[in-house]
Amino acid sequence: MDRHRSRGRRARPVRRTSLLCTAVASAVLVGVTGAGTVYVQAHAHDGKGLVSSASSASALPSASSSAGEEASVEPVAEPSVDRDALLAKAMKKAMKSLTVADGAKVSVAVLDVGSGESAGYGDGTFDTASIVKVDILAALLLRAQDADRHLTVQEKAYATTMIENSDNASASALWASIGRADGLDAANKRFGLTGTKGGDGELWGLTQTTAGDQLTLLQQVFGDDSQLGSASRDYLQGLMGKIATGQRWGVSAAADGTRWALKNGWLPRTATGLWDINSVGRVTVDGHDYLVAVLSDGNSTQAEGISLVEAASKAAVAAFQDSGEK
Repeated sequence: MDRHRSRGRRARPVRRTSLLCTAVASAVLVGVTGAGTVYVQAHAHDGKGLVSSASSASALPSASSSAGEEASVEPVAEPSVDRDALLAKAMKKAMKSLTVADGAKVSVAVLDVGSGESAGYGDGTFDTASIVKVDILAALLLRAQDADRHLTVQEKAYATTMIENSDNASASALWASIGRADGLDAANKRFGLTGTKGGDGELWGLTQTTAGDQLTLLQQVFGDDSQLGSASRDYLQGLMGKIATGQRWGVSAAADGTRWALKNGWLPRTATGLWDINSVGRVTVDGHDYLVAVLSDGNSTQAEGISLVEAASKAAVAAFQDSGEK
């Protein structure tokens, strides 16, 4: 079991591609055509994440234009598909077929690796439970890189059982090796996580995080623009692709067959009897790779939490298979 004594309860904002009318906007000059058209990159922020769209505006005639010549105006670019709205729609549909406890919460973040588009649903912070084991190993690998060394035989043994079998004793050993919460927080600062805080003392499973931060961490594990070198990334990815049979649930439900790499976390709360159920990883669907992070708490049972996380994972992928056309 994936247990810690519970006591008590933030991602770098996920970049969105949807065009939001109510956002605060600013404009940056991108270029000027010979006809005097100023191409502008409009940026907006709605409190959830930065979005942008290209448009053009008329400038004063260039020096080569006659005094009476009117500057040409290019058509404004069409708004991009609102993936957040599509994800919300897919989640609403998915929730209709689920048994969800009153007060249960779920938050989802997803990235289409090919297009670079992302989407999010829900917010707030959650206890990591065992998904933090990916973060612990990433922090250890970063420390090893800094010291220009390989992991020891013992560290590799701990890493294997910690990720593949979700072994808690191995996680505690490596948690100590990285300097517990201080070491995790220092690594996460370099990884770009802004809403994650390591658990107190030995309570690594009570590390607090957000779905957006977990998506950022997945980009460090699976993306080329990473603080981790290719060998470190390959190593972590390999372990996440060999999860023990009984733990192959969660984001893998959205994948084509066995084309996934993941880490799950499950934690029964001693005070309430409710469950935290989380899942993070990469899935491949119809030849497209997606990074998906789903966090939840307040589930009545482990089974109900797993059903919620798997439905949310499928909804995350569905948001990119829907063109948004009516």
